[in-house]
Amino acid sequence: MDSKLYPMKFMPLFKNVVWGGNRIKDLGFDYSPLPNCGELWALSSVEGRESVVANGFLEGNNLAEVLEIYMGELVGERNYEHFGNTFPVLVKLIDSADRLSVQVHPDDSLARERGMENGKTEMWYVMQADPGSEIIDGFATDVTPDEYQQALQLGKLEQIMHVEHPVAGDCFFIPAGRVHALGKGLMVAEIQQTSDCTYRIYDYNRPDANGRLRELHTAEALAALDFGAVTDGRSPYTRRNGATMPLQSNAHFTVNLVDIEKPVRKDLSQLDSFVAYLCVDGVGAVRALGHAEPLHAGECVLVPAVADEVELYADGHAQMLEISVDPDLWEGDSPSHNHDFDWLAEFVGTPSQCDCDHHHHHHDGCDCGCNH
Repeated sequence: MDSKLYPMKFMPLFKNVVWGGNRIKDLGFDYSPLPNCGELWALSSVEGRESVVANGFLEGNNLAEVLEIYMGELVGERNYEHFGNTFPVLVKLIDSADRLSVQVHPDDSLARERGMENGKTEMWYVMQADPGSEIIDGFATDVTPDEYQQALQLGKLEQIMHVEHPVAGDCFFIPAGRVHALGKGLMVAEIQQTSDCTYRIYDYNRPDANGRLRELHTAEALAALDFGAVTDGRSPYTRRNGATMPLQSNAHFTVNLVDIEKPVRKDLSQLDSFVAYLCVDGVGAVRALGHAEPLHAGECVLVPAVADEVELYADGHAQMLEISVDPDLWEGDSPSHNHDFDWLAEFVGTPSQCDCDHHHHHHDGCDCGCNH
């Protein structure tokens, strides 16, 4: 039996939540009998919500099991030494038919002080945005803890929040400590540290499916909050056809947007990391280690760290988020190493014809309120 690693696809996990919509169905996913799908978890090693491999000889094994067997071959040697058997990122799609709760996540030091493994820094890539849709990211002006608590008690929290009006293609970086919330009418791809810790501050006095108000964590949130003002939370980048565009690079994840018209070949030999490709538009394919996997919007392919190169294809035109974790950014081996990861991209041949590939899936109908 072949035991060599290959590009892996995963069965999506679907989460039904009070604010969820049905846009994810339009991407080609079937989450019946759930009434809606607020979240699709595309790549996860969160305990109890691990992604399950959907292709190849590892089919049926979850991500945590694969990581335990292949270790550095899967995620990169230094990444494995640093993160152990926890896959370092969690990749989701979020469909907000209604507003999400106003919330904040702790940073690593506070989370560990409180007995959790990691804090939660994240980013959003906006896939769809209705006209007039809003997000909250940070405070509109510097506030003191007392001013914040007074606004919360008087029901005037929204008046001190910084509000953005996103459009498709926008990218927002949400560092741990920044108060934030997605408004209604949005579908975003979320890349985050592997953590499911959320402190919910305000939920519009909205009942859940059972008529109960969801739990708030106002006391826990106080020490986590950054009270500084945010003027523009967008991560600026220049959109270019057929290019790799850096969106975000930090100690927790590096994310690029790859626009694919012709086939693209990338050299990964100097990167000591896995690379995950999340399709955010169109239909494409990822080829590495002698195997090719098609994917449509919302699907994710994980390329193991042992791959020295990868080829990306589009059926016409596609866009993918390219996600990795660069150990040089957290180890500090080279302070000047904050480059943009616009890796060598060589256009070859003509566009391949890829067919949409619909894999099995399973449902996650939990609405425990632990997240978002």
